[in-house]
Amino acid sequence: MSGALASRAASPYGDAVKAPSRWRRALRADEVSYLFIAPALALYIGVILAPILMGVRYAFTNWDGLRRTVDNVGFANFERMIGDIQVRSAVLTTLVIAASLVIVKVALGLALALAVNGNLKTRKFLRVAFFMPVVLTPVIVSYAWKYIFSNEGSLNTLLGVFGLGPYQWLGDPLLALISVIVVTSWQSVGLSMVIFLAGLQAFPPELTEAAIIDGATPWQRFRNVTLPMLAPAMTVCVVIALIQGLRFFDQIYALTRGGPGYATETLSTMIYRISFQFGEFSYGAAVALVFSLIVAAIVLPVMVVLRRREIAHG
Repeated sequence: MSGALASRAASPYGDAVKAPSRWRRALRADEVSYLFIAPALALYIGVILAPILMGVRYAFTNWDGLRRTVDNVGFANFERMIGDIQVRSAVLTTLVIAASLVIVKVALGLALALAVNGNLKTRKFLRVAFFMPVVLTPVIVSYAWKYIFSNEGSLNTLLGVFGLGPYQWLGDPLLALISVIVVTSWQSVGLSMVIFLAGLQAFPPELTEAAIIDGATPWQRFRNVTLPMLAPAMTVCVVIALIQGLRFFDQIYALTRGGPGYATETLSTMIYRISFQFGEFSYGAAVALVFSLIVAAIVLPVMVVLRRREIAHG
């Protein structure tokens, strides 16, 4: 013991000598963390990033997905897209569905969150009931609703009691589009409810009490107190609903397969049909590339605007 103290006293740089060993231990810890990240990064590159880059490459070729030879055609696929009426129709339908989902999911999700946030005795049951469709498989939900919308389904049977119908819910272009929006909203509105409910649970009750003391009406409290405090939750809900609406595929393919005609054809179903049914893989890749740019051009500005709104009310 005395020898160790003597050796430390003899060296004026005793503490500094130990610094390199601590630095080496820190480096080894970082290397270990990189080793944990490496499998997930490799999986992301191999499964997501590499196919995206390959799709961008094939968008400028005439590859059909089977031939070994690939010829570069430049912007021929994109020039064809400009004159394709079905592409323009699919873009319009995609935007209509996305806008409708944002409005319905945000408005209805907020209304449900406000309803189950009170002192109702059945609030826990209602929360579970409204959120339960979210965990169901979209294809199974779509086939269940397809039976409900059929000519002899429960919906037409119920309307027949009042002397209405039967209606071609999935055979009429307008009704088919509305039916698709209803099914998707019914299944996913519970997620918006939970997000808004989390924001309401973190809401300081003192603000509402102060507004009541100042004589604010319920509408004034909702508009000037509740909504600004829910700005972060609003951002999350709008972005999720917008992305879901733009990449809409499962429910449409299970319910209508894009029909009747092309009334419910979105860019997602069109890309699938072009690439895997018609065998025009390069043209489908070109449509997918333009689709990705459309999504980015819509989602990013919306996120910027909503984030500025959060800061303004923060």
